[in-house]
Order: sequence, then C-alpha cells, then structure tokens
Amino acid sequence: MSLPVTDTSAPTAGVRHIDTLIIGSGFAGLGAAIKLTQAGKTDFLVLERGTDVGGTWRDNTYPGAACDVPSHLYSYSFALNPEWTRSFSTQPEIQQYIQSVADKYKVRDKHLFGCDVQSAHWNESTTRWEVTTTKGNFVAKVLVSAVGALCEPSLPDIKGIEGFEGEIFHSARWNHDADLAGKRVAVIGTGASAIQIVPAIGKKVSHLDVYQRTAPWILPRADREYTKLEHTAFKYLPGFQKLCRAGIYWMRESQVVGLAKAPVFMKPLQFAAERHLRRQIKDRDLRKKVTPNFQIGCKRMLISNNYYPTLAQDNVDLVTDGIAEVTANSVVSKDGTVREVDAIVVATGFHVTDSPTFEGIFGKDGRSLADVFDEGGQQGYKGAAIANFPNMFFLVGPNTGLGHTSMVFMIESQLNYLVDALQTLDKYGIGKIEVRQDAQDRYNAELQEKLSHSVWNNGGCASWYLDKHGNNTTLWPGFTFQFRNETKRFDLTAYDSVTTADLAAPVHVNGKTPGPAAIPAQIDLDDDRVTAQ
Repeated sequence: MSLPVTDTSAPTAGVRHIDTLIIGSGFAGLGAAIKLTQAGKTDFLVLERGTDVGGTWRDNTYPGAACDVPSHLYSYSFALNPEWTRSFSTQPEIQQYIQSVADKYKVRDKHLFGCDVQSAHWNESTTRWEVTTTKGNFVAKVLVSAVGALCEPSLPDIKGIEGFEGEIFHSARWNHDADLAGKRVAVIGTGASAIQIVPAIGKKVSHLDVYQRTAPWILPRADREYTKLEHTAFKYLPGFQKLCRAGIYWMRESQVVGLAKAPVFMKPLQFAAERHLRRQIKDRDLRKKVTPNFQIGCKRMLISNNYYPTLAQDNVDLVTDGIAEVTANSVVSKDGTVREVDAIVVATGFHVTDSPTFEGIFGKDGRSLADVFDEGGQQGYKGAAIANFPNMFFLVGPNTGLGHTSMVFMIESQLNYLVDALQTLDKYGIGKIEVRQDAQDRYNAELQEKLSHSVWNNGGCASWYLDKHGNNTTLWPGFTFQFRNETKRFDLTAYDSVTTADLAAPVHVNGKTPGPAAIPAQIDLDDDRVTAQ
C-alpha cells in the first residue's frame, strides 16, 4: 500500500481495538491529533509509516527544498510561528516547525511511528474497520485517512531505466550519500521540485541535462530574510503577525477570480511571468524552449529567481526532444542523441489521482478505493467522505487542493468538519454512518459545473489536476473561505446513519431480521448539525 519504512521491528501480537484510527502525520494527521485532544477525545491513534511527524516535509529533503506559499500563511492558525527566518521557508525550517507543534501540544504519545498500513477492510457485520499494519492489527470504529496527495512518488515509464548502473533516485527519496559534485547528471522533469533542485546542483556538477516535457510558467520569488525589528514585532506586538497573515491571505485569495471564475483576469500574472522570462533568458532559442504554450494557471504556477539563470549556464543543457530510452550509462533522446550521465534525478511528481494507497482500502461491497475511483473518478463529498466507505473520513480528500494559497487553511477547515462529525456520532449514539450516493453525486455535479469555467479546464494544458476521465478531481473551484463555511459544521442529513442500539438489537418482523434502521426521529431538528440539503 505504501513504500517501505526504515523501522523493521516485528509486528506486535494480537488485535488492538480503538475508536478512531488516523493514517498519516503530516499537517493533516498531526492537526487531527491536536484537535481531537482539544475536543476531549482520547481513544484515538495516529499510524505513521515514517519515523517522525512531518509527512512530505519530512520526506522531501532534496537540495533547495522550500515552500512556495509565504511562511506566515503556511502554518496552523492556532500555532503561529514568530520564529520564521524568511518570507518563504525552507524544508528544514518547516519540518522543525511541525515537530515543535507536535511537542507543544503533547501528541507524540498518540502516534505509532514506523507503522506501515498494509490494508484496511470494512466489516459490515461488525461495523468496524479491520486494519493490517507492520506493527500489528487494529479494529476501529472510525478510520481517518490523512494521507497527503504528495506522498507517493510517481516513477516514469521509460524503456531501460531499471538497467541504469549509476546513481538514480526520485526527488522525494533523495540519496544524500550520492555525491554529485563533478558528475554528469540528468534531471527528468521541470515541475516544482525540479526548479529548486536544478539551481541547487547546477554549479556543483560537471554537466547537467534537464529533460523538459512541458515548460512551466515561472513567477519571481519575492523571498527575503526578516529583519530583527520584524521578529520583535512578530513576538511582542499583539496582533501584528495575524495582521500580516491576513494581508497575505487576501492577496492570495484575489487570484481565485482569474483561476476559477474568469481566466481573462490571469493576464496580469502571465504578463509578469513573461517579463520575468525575458529578463532572465537572453538567448532566443532557449527562451523559445522555456516559453509555455498554455495559459498561466492551467498547470501549477511556480516561483524562482535562479532557475532560468541556471539553464543559461554553459554546463547546462535543456533537452526538449523527449526520452526514448535509458541505457546502463546514458539517456537517449527521441532524436537519437546519446548523452552519457553518471546520475539521474527523477523529479516526475507524485501519484495524486491514482495513489497506490487507494488499492489497500476496501469498502462495504468489497471494492477498493482504487476500483471505485477507476470506475467513476475520484469523487467524494466535501473532500471528507466517499459513498461505499462507512465510518471513514478523509483529510485532503477529492477536490480540496489549491492552486494559489496554503493547503493548511483547507486542512483546518476539514478538521472542523471531522471533529464535529465525531461529536455528532457520540451525541446521537450513531454506530454506522455513510454519505448518501445522491448527495455525493449532486455535490460533484455542482463542482464540475463550476470547474468548467476555470483556467484549469480551459487553459490549454494537460495536468495532474485531471483524472483519466477528464474531470478535475483535485482542486477546489472557489474561494477558500467558501469551503471554510461549507465545512464549519457536520451536515448529518447528507448521510445514512444507524444508531448503535439498532445495530446491536435489530427489530424482528414476521420472523425476519431486516437491515439496520435509519437514524431515529429523536434527533433534535433544531440542532444546526442537521441542515437541509
């Protein structure tokens, strides 16, 4: 279901019963642990295959790794960090922040590290999730997937690549024992990771070949170190950091108009990107190669001040002919050119709409998430629930991704929904809950209608935002504050629910035992958790 972990200790014997199991401890899983603790829930556990919290920020340690969302916005709202050293934080600083939050809220003891989840099956007869891991088996009432979209590396299907005899590794699994200094290196890909890696190694290697399939739009990176005065204000001036955060948030939110509503409003950003390219690339042939052929925003917008200058270096070649095959010591492009290399860095992104983790989670009809998504696309309800998977909630689920601002905002919105959902289950004694298929279908029809007007669907590109059915199942088609409002409270009426009492003691009619009854009429209809659809 996922990549091997470094912890190889033997599984523990027996089966452990627990109320809520959370898979993954990046921003989403760690946030869930904190919010459940604050809500007074103690019977939960976070299963993390790595050896620490952090998720993608723990795993992506490649040279130059940094965030493309401003530091003040890329943090929990309840745990602002006055110690950020610069406006755009680097990977080590973000990972340190995540670790400090885990320590501050004392939730490390609610984690089981080095625990790789191998499979999860819904048992309809017991209305429980049966979870198999490398550290024993679990039975849980509720399963929460906090597996991020950028966690499963996507490897290219290139003829002969498995026979390459030099160093080869994915950007998300960087081999720090491999010394690239003075070597001939190939970087495959020109996405967000690649444009950070290329400048970081460009002056160290003897020669660098950058293999580009599609040129990305790149904007200037407005990065700088914070002054001592600013640090003092962040720490001691009440509300100053929150004000900075709010200003960044609304500035970023303004991009939604062009991205999701009217793509014509993306023209100023595209003009800025074109100007940035002209200033940094003087060679006309190279400039032509790196000029995108689609509207800005259609694919992920990148930021860098040193990627273009690195491409212009004498020891760097940009290859746009495509790769035909890889031999034991070279990369052969489709025009027949053979380029000998000592190492290959694969920067080809992640499985997003086809994550291998989907293959190991099985719903009530025996189909896996992968089967369900393969048939109808990656669809869910408010990014938090999927029909056929009872008592399961998702963080960073379908259509919760963003193209302009911080995912932490979306994660916190989903945490509101999750915590209220679990409290609703407790309040009404609900033993089984599942989003209704009609509610999910209606929700997705509305999403796709909104997305039909967006630059992601009309910008002239093919991107990982779209699944094989041609639907954008990745991004949220509106303002993030709208999503926050939609997920503020759990809407019970969108779900089929069964009380624990009905599950335990079904009513016998004419000698027959019918299926579990729906949630009874004792629900307080004045409770705002019960909202009209």
